[in-house]
Parts: sequence; C-alpha cells; structure tokens
Amino acid sequence: MALIDNLLGTLVKKGRLNVALPGGKTHAFGPGDGAELTVRVADRKTAFAIARNPRLGLGEAYMDGRVTIDDGDILDLMRLVVGANRWEEKGAGRKALNKGKQKWRALFRRNEAAKSRKNVAHHYDIGNDLYRLFLDDDMQYSCAYFTDPANSLEQAQSDKKAHIAAKLDLKPGQRVLDIGCGWGGTALYLNRVADVDVLGVTLSEEQLKVARQRAVEAGVSDRVKFELIDYRSLTGKFDRIVSIGMFEHVGARHFDEFFATCRQLLTDDGVMLLHTIGKYGKAAAPDPFTDKWIFPGYHLPSISQLSAATEKMKFIISDFEILRRHYGYTLAHWLRRTQAAKAKIIALHDERFYRMWEFYLAGGVVAFENGSMCNFQVQYVRNRNTLPITRDYMIDAERTYRAIDAATAQAPKPKRTRAKPAKKLAAA
Repeated sequence: MALIDNLLGTLVKKGRLNVALPGGKTHAFGPGDGAELTVRVADRKTAFAIARNPRLGLGEAYMDGRVTIDDGDILDLMRLVVGANRWEEKGAGRKALNKGKQKWRALFRRNEAAKSRKNVAHHYDIGNDLYRLFLDDDMQYSCAYFTDPANSLEQAQSDKKAHIAAKLDLKPGQRVLDIGCGWGGTALYLNRVADVDVLGVTLSEEQLKVARQRAVEAGVSDRVKFELIDYRSLTGKFDRIVSIGMFEHVGARHFDEFFATCRQLLTDDGVMLLHTIGKYGKAAAPDPFTDKWIFPGYHLPSISQLSAATEKMKFIISDFEILRRHYGYTLAHWLRRTQAAKAKIIALHDERFYRMWEFYLAGGVVAFENGSMCNFQVQYVRNRNTLPITRDYMIDAERTYRAIDAATAQAPKPKRTRAKPAKKLAAA
C-alpha cells in the first residue's frame, strides 16, 4: 500500500482523510486542522488503480461502489484533496493529481464529422429526461453568469443569455447562426429579445426534437429553425454567429478548420461570440475519466491556442472576457439537483450511472474552484471598424435584454412527455 500512502501523503495538506483498507486497517493523512472524512476502499487492486491513475482510478472505483465515503459525499472528498492543491500554487500535489494523463493524446486525435456525431450522441442522446432533472427550466447546459453568487440557477442562466446577446450587437432582422444550439433556448431567446432570425445547428437528434418542438410552440418556427448538420457543411452568410459550450468538442487539431469555417460564414461586417471552457495555463491532455466516460474527444483550449488559430487567417479578437468562478457555481447547482433526483436518475438508468454522473459534476465543481479550468467569452470580427470603440454598447444592450426578458413570457418549456427508455452511457 506504499503507493497510495505516498500519493495521499502528498495530496492531503489540510484537514484529515482516513482511509479504511480491506482487513480493517485505517491510514490517516493530513494535519487534522480542518474537515475530516473517512473513505473505505474495497480492495488492494482498487487502491493500486487509484495510485497509478488518480483521476480515472478514483472515478471508476466510485462508479462501481468500490470506494465509499462514510461522513460526507464525493464533493467533500474532492474539495479536501484538490482544494489543498490549487493550480496557481503549483507544487507536487498538482503533479500527483495529473499522474496517468496521456499528454500526447490531444495532439493526435481527430474529430472528423462522423466521429464528432458519434461523440455528441454518446453524451447528449441518452434521453432528455435526465437533463430535465438538473438543468434550469430553459435547459441551458453551459456556464451560467452570476451577477451575484446567491442568484438562482434560472436567474443566472437568463443573465448569461443577456450577457452573450449584448456582445453580438444585434439588429432587428439580422440572420444569426447558433453552432451547437442545444435544446434551442438561446436561439429562441435571441429572437424574442432582439427580433432576429436564427438557424441553430446540432449533432444531437434528441436535442433537435425538443428545439423544433419549442419553436413551434412559441409560434416562431418560420424565424427560428433547427437542423441536424455539422457546422462544416453549412453554406451562405450570417450577420452574427454564436457558439456556446460546443467548442470544447472541436478538438485541437480542428481549431484552424473551425475558425476558418466561421470566418467564411460570417459577413464582412459580422460579429461572432464564442463561449467555451478554457484553461488558465497551457492546454493539456484531457481528464482521463471525463474523456472515457463523459465527453469523448473533448479538448479545452488555452488563450494561446485560441489566438494562434485565428491570427493566421486575420480573424480579429475584438473582446475577451474570462469567467473565473461562474461555472463552479453552475455545476454546484447541477450537482445539488442531481443528488436530489437520485432515485429518479437510478430509475432512468441505474445506480452506477448515477454515481458516474455525480462524480463528473463534483469533479467539475472543484476544477473551477481550485483547478486550471475557467470560461472564455471571445468576440471576433472580420473588420476592425464593425463595432463601437468602447464597451458601453454591451452594457446598455444587456440591461435592455434583461428588461425585455423580464417583461415577456418565458420561452415555452419542453413538453414533459414520457420518454422512451434511454440508452446507457458507455465507455468510448
């Protein structure tokens, strides 16, 4: 058990972690000056798997019930470990957490159209009922915008849409492309508050059904349309392009292709807004648990990667904002709602699936609280003279959109019809 002792001795710098091993022996780690947890490990094989690859080993052991927590939950455990090894403080703990990551993998993987559709289906086509249990009423599955950390998830997601819409500098009648449109909430919002026409594209059949249904129910299906198509197959020109939470699935080898395509689709005086998870430092290999079980093929960009991908084609970055804590708050809401809906999720899938989902969300919380992850909102133009020379227009538009949204009826909710049995989420 020396390997697990060495690992936890490096990681646990605050509080105390008691690890109960098979045979009744318990090892204690940490100075004991804070939170205390007891974790039970089923067997020595499990301990070895965690020591060899902490992220994947712990995730799979928790999924299988081979690691249990007596006096807390998986978020408490992750906060105890990751919270003591913050990204900005470097140190041996961060190196230990990254043990087992295949640093070369992101450089060589490819996400051609067929592979991208398969990867999207792996996560998004597992049945809409699951997502209805933990997302907000508008089914926004991306980082919310908290003007106050105490705000509700619904308020923060509404504010996110206003924040993004304001950066698009929208004008009535413009044609907007939403790449990775999800369940249609943002496209419907833009039409409602700014009187624009929107084409939303997705690779998820489950999302497409709901998005189209919502447009019909809102009476705007002639102006807000949704298609099952890869963005690389689109033609024509758009006055505005928005992409929220999709770029993470593009893959590092396809960044140039993504931006070249977007620039080609954008009118000469057009504006694009990209909202994506990113990394504070250099881009690195994907988290092995997330890559295997949740988002196969994903890659989180660094600022330097985003810049390099647009510089060569003269696509101008006209505004850049980093959201540091917002996704941590968002994920904490999703995790609490997931835990509250445990019985329903188990009924939809099974307990192993529930524990996998809980681990995924808890890992996301700590990654934004103390890890290297953040969110980027990047505005692009083809012409440097397209937008006003100060950011005042964004502030004014955001206030206007919030007022319009508050004064109008909320977008119709998806019908809560009984869904067909969902596919199990399997390893990639």
